[in-house]
Amino acid sequence: MKIALLEPFMVGSHATWAKDFAAHSRHQVEILSLPGNHWKWRMHGGAVTLAHQFLDGGYRPDLLLATDMLDLTSFLALTREVTANIPVALYMHENQLSYPWSPTDVDPALQRDAHYCFINYISALTADAVLFNSDYHRKDFLAELPGFLNTFPDYKEVDSVDKIAEKSRTLHLGLDLHKFDRYRSIVQEQQSRSPLILWNHRWEYDKNPDEFFHALFTLQERGIDFELAVLGKSYRKQPGIFAEARKRLEMQIVHWGYAETFADYAGWLLRADILPVTSVHDFFGISVVEAIYCGCYPLLPKRMAYPEHIPEELRDNHFYDNSDVLVERLSQLCQQVEVREENLSSLVCQYDWCVQAQKYDDLFTVLACR
Repeated sequence: MKIALLEPFMVGSHATWAKDFAAHSRHQVEILSLPGNHWKWRMHGGAVTLAHQFLDGGYRPDLLLATDMLDLTSFLALTREVTANIPVALYMHENQLSYPWSPTDVDPALQRDAHYCFINYISALTADAVLFNSDYHRKDFLAELPGFLNTFPDYKEVDSVDKIAEKSRTLHLGLDLHKFDRYRSIVQEQQSRSPLILWNHRWEYDKNPDEFFHALFTLQERGIDFELAVLGKSYRKQPGIFAEARKRLEMQIVHWGYAETFADYAGWLLRADILPVTSVHDFFGISVVEAIYCGCYPLLPKRMAYPEHIPEELRDNHFYDNSDVLVERLSQLCQQVEVREENLSSLVCQYDWCVQAQKYDDLFTVLACR
């Protein structure tokens, strides 16, 4: 079976997901993509350019697999002589209805933000199947749609949400988790070292770095011994707390900045002991799942997709309700002799492509035969 995967924002987790699916699928997957920058323009104009690529390349797939960054209706209109009878699946990595806007973005205040939400809505209404990377994401998107549609003056079509719900399902992200395994024997356990706390997320506001670092400031003030490794991609504009933390936690920091190679990244995850997560936005949480797979003990907020990664019987150990509880749990863990739990890998190994690829392939086979 031939699948044309349409990705207007080919960077980061979007690019990894697309390439890994193509590599692990039993189907023939052709990726049509654009560079991952200028996200607003990609959502507006990416459909035009990808339509040209599609028509010029003579593609005749059995299934179209688009992501949420594509204006699917425009793409299908521009390619209708070829795609009119081809089934379409829409994969939702994120959605613009509940993705938090940057505090520095002027569009919300100028009321120029609704169109990106509408692209997600009309694309979902158009697709034959709408697939979400977590249960949380699916429920969140469907819950946000009625309020969004009710902001319009008339003919709000709120009943269309039921149509989207009927064709929606969860299809968790596939991840190449087993690639960490080859580095387990390389990482040497250091004897009598301080517990290592890990940050392995983007340096952005939605990851809530203020709460994370203020918890560590409290540990420092209490005289609790710990080390800190701060990974993740930084940007020209980043929350000011990072500069403050680098100064205040200078004596605890053992690594600061993006890991340039996967070997370096894997090494830090396999060395780290505790992963305190403070994010206010995560539709899935790739960095969290990767750290759990590597044996890092997660402390997670009771929100978003995180409860899907931890069995209910273990949630009392790994979830906190507020900042005060986070600090107390961190304090306790930092004073334990052994924190890492290698058996945590089993909690998230179902996300590896060795499991997920067959789920994807079987589902897409069914969709293509409708």
